[in-house]
Amino acid sequence: MLSLAIISDVHGCYPSLQKTLQHAEQFHPDYYLLLGDVLNHGPRNPVPEGYAPPEVAALLNPLREKIIAVRGNCDSEVDQMLLQFPCLAAHNQLLLGGRRWFMTHGHLYEASELPLAAGDVLLSGHTHIAGIDLDEKGIYRINPGSITFPRNGAEASYAVYANGELQIIGLDSHQVLARSDFRTK
Repeated sequence: MLSLAIISDVHGCYPSLQKTLQHAEQFHPDYYLLLGDVLNHGPRNPVPEGYAPPEVAALLNPLREKIIAVRGNCDSEVDQMLLQFPCLAAHNQLLLGGRRWFMTHGHLYEASELPLAAGDVLLSGHTHIAGIDLDEKGIYRINPGSITFPRNGAEASYAVYANGELQIIGLDSHQVLARSDFRTK
């Protein structure tokens, strides 16, 4: 069964990404979904400790055949020069388990404007706030949080989809912070 590591808002922080990739390896991800803000810290965020965009690119490029990425509000064309996988699409879609999984960073689209039906999944980052919610239309809204700049006092986090279950995992505690079962539609 397909396994995914879902990562958002790296913001060029090498130690956070290295730790995330090492921890996610236990789930043997078939693909890594990157939900934007990969290399740049952005004008409103402080420069993170361990900020090293070339080193972040060096960690990700060997995984290029396994990466599906979308552009965040801090990503630009110059970032693509370092990365050996497409990273500038505003959105991407997967069909998985009879559901449409719509990937976007979260700064361009309102969920109500997207072509999603009950049971489909919206994956987004941007807010740096992890969570799994089922909205009034029956659409799952999943945000893995940020591995570099978590908000509201939360732990840095990422998500894993394996064996039909999605888990948001704390980067330091390795605890499951939230989960949802996708084995039935």
